Amino acid sequence: MSEASRSDIDVVAALQAAFSAKDVLTGEDVTARASGIWRKAPIEAKAIVRPQDTEGVARAMQICHEFNQGVVAHGGLTGLVESAVASPDDVVISLERLNQIEEVNTLDRTMVVGSGTILQVVQEAAEEHGLVFPLDLGGRGSCTIGGNIATNAGGNRVIRYGMARDMILGLEAVLADGTVVSSMNRMIKNNAGYDLKQLFIGTEGTLGIVTKAVLRLREQPKTIPTFFVAVDEFDKLPLLLKHMDGALGGTLSAFEVMWNNFYRIVTTEPARQQPPLAQDSPYYVLIEAMGSSDAIVEVALGEAYEAGLVADAVIAQSEAQRLELWAMRDDVAQCMTLGPTVTFDVSLPISNMKAYVDEVNQNLAVEFEDAATNFTFGHMGDGNLHFVVSPGRYDQSIRERVERCIYEPLAAIGGSVSAEHGVGLEKKPYLSISRSDTEIALMRSLKAALDPKGLLNPGKVFDLS
Repeated sequence: MSEASRSDIDVVAALQAAFSAKDVLTGEDVTARASGIWRKAPIEAKAIVRPQDTEGVARAMQICHEFNQGVVAHGGLTGLVESAVASPDDVVISLERLNQIEEVNTLDRTMVVGSGTILQVVQEAAEEHGLVFPLDLGGRGSCTIGGNIATNAGGNRVIRYGMARDMILGLEAVLADGTVVSSMNRMIKNNAGYDLKQLFIGTEGTLGIVTKAVLRLREQPKTIPTFFVAVDEFDKLPLLLKHMDGALGGTLSAFEVMWNNFYRIVTTEPARQQPPLAQDSPYYVLIEAMGSSDAIVEVALGEAYEAGLVADAVIAQSEAQRLELWAMRDDVAQCMTLGPTVTFDVSLPISNMKAYVDEVNQNLAVEFEDAATNFTFGHMGDGNLHFVVSPGRYDQSIRERVERCIYEPLAAIGGSVSAEHGVGLEKKPYLSISRSDTEIALMRSLKAALDPKGLLNPGKVFDLS
């Protein structure tokens, strides 16, 4: 588009000319939408474009590129680090219509899906074919595959199946200038040159917008033994993890630890779950062994009990009971009933975990004079902890004080300020705790090469200079 024609039209008008009326939302149709499941504020943007396919996303990006228009991609808006927050100066490209399952290949064990497809829909489609897509997290009913890819989502089964990037064989993405990069590989092994999909996995939409993906499926396990145990000392937790991983013969798929305060709040009214075990132990673990047998589980659990690693235990006797145990673990919203909270997602070596949690709690006690509550839980099996901190009151300065208590101790132990949620805006000031200057400089070089105008998800993860 020439400079003369650009002066006669704005980017919204250009988008409206290129798409049908229902595909471009403006005004109240934009602000009527919430900016996230945890955010009360409405979406602020010049417009929301809702393409129906990759070609539509490419057309929208071509127009925005011509107008030097910043773009934020939207999926299920379940993110927790403000990575999908748009400003009034941005255009949003919503992928909600790219929600088709195009193919399920039971021989190759692959599925081709649009990036707007809900994770739970993918899981259920795989199950219908006797297969499983192992990625699983609490937001499964709302989050989308595109968002899972953009954040390299982790969740409950990383210890067995890895992060999202381990389940993505290929993908299609649109670059900042509208170029379509189609790398729809369907093979597990393909070392022919650069693995280009990695440019778009975990980069939060800053290098390209994912529109389609080839997912790797696994055979559906015949059994999913699930049990819940109480542990009376922290030092027994890593020993229990090591024992179970070995005794279950490679079938351990989840090892979810809950500190006492988290367990109490998710098993006390108004929470809907009843406590499966007494509420007086300092730690609890939800353990899942996809594909194992009840006999193997009972032997492994008996050995743990005899070794003093487990104080009490309950084994799910039905699918309903198994789901109840997971519902308890997923009921994080209970921690937010006490008032304003700040959520965290950190990663660190398991061997440093006890000392780190103790230091964090000591920091919070000093900083807030014992007024802060830190609900602690997480995927201990892969070194990922979550904190939900209730400081009693909230403003930006209080948030920053809480963040320093959590993040600063990570530097000395080589931990990460983000295990699975990404960086976005929220963790951007703390990126240097987990990444060196050289690493961040290389990230900037990649951004400059693929998006020299800085149009894709502007301001997220790091500043361009």
